[in-house]
Amino acid sequence: LANMFVATPEGTALAYGSLVFMALLPIFFGALRSVSCGKSKNSSDMPETITGRDAARFPIIASCTLFGLYLFFKIFSQEYINLLLSMYFFVLGILALSHTMSPFMNRIFPANIPIKQYQLLFTQGSGETKEEMVNYEFDTKDMICLVISTVVGVWYILKKHWIANNLFGLAFALNGVELLHLNNISTGCILLGGLFVYDVFWVFGTNVMVTVAKSFEAPIKLVFPQDLLEKGLGASQFAMLGLGDIVIPGIFIALLLRFDVSLKKNTRTYFHTSFLAYIFGLGLTIWVMHTFKHAQPALLYLVPACIGFPLVVALLKGELTEMFR
Repeated sequence: LANMFVATPEGTALAYGSLVFMALLPIFFGALRSVSCGKSKNSSDMPETITGRDAARFPIIASCTLFGLYLFFKIFSQEYINLLLSMYFFVLGILALSHTMSPFMNRIFPANIPIKQYQLLFTQGSGETKEEMVNYEFDTKDMICLVISTVVGVWYILKKHWIANNLFGLAFALNGVELLHLNNISTGCILLGGLFVYDVFWVFGTNVMVTVAKSFEAPIKLVFPQDLLEKGLGASQFAMLGLGDIVIPGIFIALLLRFDVSLKKNTRTYFHTSFLAYIFGLGLTIWVMHTFKHAQPALLYLVPACIGFPLVVALLKGELTEMFR
């Protein structure tokens, strides 16, 4: 989470309030969709399961990637890297946004328009040895989602507008929370603990994280202008929140919602606890950053809150052993 500009109190409050609200959307809807996605039969919607070994490796891989990008930005011209990244995220963003929109499209689609089914099949070999490489089924509604997403994508590529950036960022975050499943609570603790150290080290120990975040023109962060009230939509001074600070705690919160569902008690105690803990952690990050005027590793505050609060609740309810099973 970073901010490099002195804004009016109203502008600051609006920017941070909006960032918190935007961060909560993908966590809330992504968690709800992660429950149904686990039961889905469609292969393209199957979640990726993160094991303990993956969780332990992740901070090391993330550190190497981050440092690699930092060196790239130092050695090569920024335009070329950002052009390459823009194309990559353009394709990814369109797919993520389509996937995010499809459930809403199902609800609002007019009943009198005929829906045609399509299938994209790509095979290798022939006869007995024929195997499917790509098998993608979609319909008219998916096509409309794709067209809308492409329009947003072109808008993002041409204008790099912050609203287009946020639409893609929210779609990435929601898909991340929905489709990345932790296999159990202890894996979640390993992942969050490792990334807690990673975030603190790269933000406080070096200038690497802040440099990359500011040089990197891709929808990997949510931004909101602090001078919106003065300059309207052409505002240019942004407060920003990295998607990692949404997705990483988000997949843990989604896991707790699935744990709530598995208890079959018709309560959502752990989900609500961790969701409120996230709001508390993010609020604390913003307060510290505003007080000390230095970019903050949001996971420093989010990880203890998102793990600590639910653990205390589990301890009080006597469900701790069940939780770690």
